[in-house]
Amino acid sequence: MKNHILGVSAYYHDSAACLLSDGRIVAAAQEERFTRKKFDARFPVNALHYCLQQGGIGLADLKYFVFYDKPLIKFERLLETYVAFAPRGIKSFLAAMPVWLKEKLLLKNVLQEELLGLDGIKVRSALPPVLFGEHHESHAASAFYPSPFKSAAVLCMDGVGEWATTSAWLGQGNDLAPLWEIQFPHSIGLLYSAFTYYTGFRVNSGEYKVMGLAPYGQPKHVQAIYDHLIDLKPDGTFRLNMDYFNYCTGLTMTSGKFDDLFGGPPRKPESKLTQRDMDLARSIQEVTEEVMLRLARSLHRETGTENLCLAGGVALNCVGNGRILRESPFRGLWIQPSAGDAGGALGAALTVWHKLEGKPRTTDGASDAMQGSYLGPSFTNEEIEKFLCQKEAPYQRINDDLLYDKLAQELDDGKVLGWFQGRMEFGPRALGARSIVGDARNPKMQSVMNLKIKYRESFRPFAPSVLRDRVSDYFEMDADSPYMLLVAPVSEKRRIKMTADQESLWGIDLLNVPRSDIPAATHVDYSARVQTVHRETNPRYYNLLKAFEAKTGCGVVVNTSFNVRNEPIVCTPEDAYRCFMRSAIDILVLENCVVYKAEQKPLAEDADWQQEFEMD
Repeated sequence: MKNHILGVSAYYHDSAACLLSDGRIVAAAQEERFTRKKFDARFPVNALHYCLQQGGIGLADLKYFVFYDKPLIKFERLLETYVAFAPRGIKSFLAAMPVWLKEKLLLKNVLQEELLGLDGIKVRSALPPVLFGEHHESHAASAFYPSPFKSAAVLCMDGVGEWATTSAWLGQGNDLAPLWEIQFPHSIGLLYSAFTYYTGFRVNSGEYKVMGLAPYGQPKHVQAIYDHLIDLKPDGTFRLNMDYFNYCTGLTMTSGKFDDLFGGPPRKPESKLTQRDMDLARSIQEVTEEVMLRLARSLHRETGTENLCLAGGVALNCVGNGRILRESPFRGLWIQPSAGDAGGALGAALTVWHKLEGKPRTTDGASDAMQGSYLGPSFTNEEIEKFLCQKEAPYQRINDDLLYDKLAQELDDGKVLGWFQGRMEFGPRALGARSIVGDARNPKMQSVMNLKIKYRESFRPFAPSVLRDRVSDYFEMDADSPYMLLVAPVSEKRRIKMTADQESLWGIDLLNVPRSDIPAATHVDYSARVQTVHRETNPRYYNLLKAFEAKTGCGVVVNTSFNVRNEPIVCTPEDAYRCFMRSAIDILVLENCVVYKAEQKPLAEDADWQQEFEMD
């Protein structure tokens, strides 16, 4: 009989569920993909149902149900913080306490109530045991246990868990031992989030916008950050000056003293970005990279290991990750693709398997256990055709021997594809299963995708998907990057030298200046967030790139997530079709079913919207 363990994260950021069967990852998904509510933090009932269905089991077949952190210790931190800062923060305290006293303090009961009634279970005694992991241990487990390394140092960096905001671990075999931690309120994640808030973006979701905005700015405020906000030690440990922050007691991230330091109040969301915002983004990005690098170097000195694993929200800072790859002494680097709280569901389940159950861990030193992070739902051609017929949507079903060449020609002609293939990705990145794909050589592709398809800020860069054996032809790196978590410089031989007039430009004025022969995937600083494509993990996406290479000589396409602004990545054919119809995507490819926009009738529920879109 198999040992089934279900891990869950919920109630704080993006909730998720993950199923292990005899230690193998069977399924994992975020709740937002099913509910269509971005960053949905509610109990992941839909993701849970999917995981059980994918595993072919019921709730009663689970040996353990494990939650990814410990609410009682988190409540202890909350109380101690309010006491330390009293009487400041009384409004925040009064706002937080009802939820804690009614729900979060009694989380075991809340979780059991959520499970009761599911799958026909009516009494608590029939439920699997409910266990609780520790937040940073869940992150560390998600980073080390699926990695290809037999031993590795592990670095976790995020906003805050129970108390820890940064933690170091040593993984060997099936053992994962804590080394040290930095505790709240001193947090590199919350420091970055403070600048996210101050530059007018949403905390816990807009940090990647700050990272993308940074190359348009200059590091004018780096010294001010070191002088006033963070005391950074040579070993990478740090303390924040809490006079400049309000997140301990208030409802905002920064204080009036922060405003005075940087010359004014926070930017209002959706208002025009200024050069000051770009300079602030560049400055905090450089400071964060320095913290990450110093911590990595210190961890190498302490452990003597050759490999490093990363997790926690800060591990999604792929610019910093790229610098660790290039500049740290570690020979191997592996980053959990679902590095944020969603990945905690996976880490909690793996902790139970390896530590509580004492099960051994095997690895070949080369391949990880994430299966490309393609762990979500998939749909057959027959299911897709049934949906399209119900929609009365014209389509063509094209066999593989013709499909890839046909789509390569469409890409070469400047068309944009909605690419829906196989199992959905687990984590925030689209990796060629739920992707929007275009020709990276097309100088207009970035603005078309940003403004007419994604409906988002024009400065946002797009990632290149590149055949693994061609990566060093285009970028200054020769390493696997299957999860789009490493930024690398575009190769010098690919760059286009700017004119004297162009070299005088700075900031957003650089947006439309071609910088390489793959301009749609090259950021203003000649960098790119690289995804290497491997036949072993995604053969269909690999075949598309190979067909495009055969037709054009180019082994790169531009890849962005299949969604529009403020919506989660699509999960089902219905989600994909709706997104396709509400954007300027030219062709929708649902497995072997090809749908052309020009042949479609407007969605009945979107008649007014469609008319406005076409006029625009």
